Amino acid sequence: MQDFSYHVPSTVDEAISILRDAEAPRLLAGGQTLLPRMKLEQESPSDLVSVASVLPRGIQRMDDTVEIGAGATHYEIANSHDVVQVAIPALAGLAAGVGDVQVRYRGTLGGALALNDPAGEYPAAALALDAVVRTDRREIPIRDFFAGTQRTVLEQSEIILAVRFAIPSAAAYRKILDPAARWPMVGVFVAHLSEQWRVAVTGAHVDGAFRHSAMETALAMSLAPEEIAKVETDFTEFRDTPFGDPRYRANLVNVLARRCLEALAEA
Repeated sequence: MQDFSYHVPSTVDEAISILRDAEAPRLLAGGQTLLPRMKLEQESPSDLVSVASVLPRGIQRMDDTVEIGAGATHYEIANSHDVVQVAIPALAGLAAGVGDVQVRYRGTLGGALALNDPAGEYPAAALALDAVVRTDRREIPIRDFFAGTQRTVLEQSEIILAVRFAIPSAAAYRKILDPAARWPMVGVFVAHLSEQWRVAVTGAHVDGAFRHSAMETALAMSLAPEEIAKVETDFTEFRDTPFGDPRYRANLVNVLARRCLEALAEA
């Protein structure tokens, strides 16, 4: 691991100033993905800027949305009894299953979205729930936020402060884990929002989470689980790993979408 400068700013503005002046900085919130990547020399920042103590962590309901501070941990989101568990229980359930207990106590929402890992779980929820990312300088609709594997439209000195999720009338999330890495081989988040069904998939595509438009069209005509399982899933750009080739992942997408609908029918 190469040498780097470590900074602990006392305010968001101070953090922005450090980021602006550094050559190749990275923000450190929970560090549950960044630090392992640095150990493997997959990340080599010139400056590491710790913002865990200055990021907002509040969780509140605002009319038809839930706003969650970027510094909120997975544990805090999962155990938001008065807000997330009531308004979007599928999101609370997703948070409760991220990584292991150590990751859930340290990992943050903002860090998870900013990283945009191909197997990240929050990107799927954000797409299905029409999220809006609020930074120190703008609001970014989630459809414009992701820019390919581990890339977003965030500028070097831009910091996520909070994320607003639309409250669905119904939602479910199901996943199947990679047996070695223990992160999702495939995850599917289904939500009914503004009279429209939205289906978001993570873990499958090389560029990360995506909306499954063919399934959304099918759901507009039928909610039968057996019908959604028949929808064709294009796997030409799906990930290929020892535990799941593209064709297998495509089959998992359909299986998990069916399980989401079965869960909604039982609710």
